[in-house]
Amino acid sequence: MTTVTIEQAQARLMELIADLKPGEEVLITQQDRPVARLIPEARKARKPRQPGTMVGKLTIIQEDDEHLKDFKDYMP
Repeated sequence: MTTVTIEQAQARLMELIADLKPGEEVLITQQDRPVARLIPEARKARKPRQPGTMVGKLTIIQEDDEHLKDFKDYMP
């Protein structure tokens, strides 16, 4: 656990927050007495992607081979 004074915490708050890792804490003291703890917020687990969730949200109006000519140097 990292310990900093309240003055140091005020001066470097953004840096202290950016450096926090899961399970790590920063103890903030004033006159050698603990006054606060800085702990990272637990991240929410990301839901797995589900195939087919975008069905019907994208519509191709027409085949457009004209724009492919711009990429002919990159295509086999």
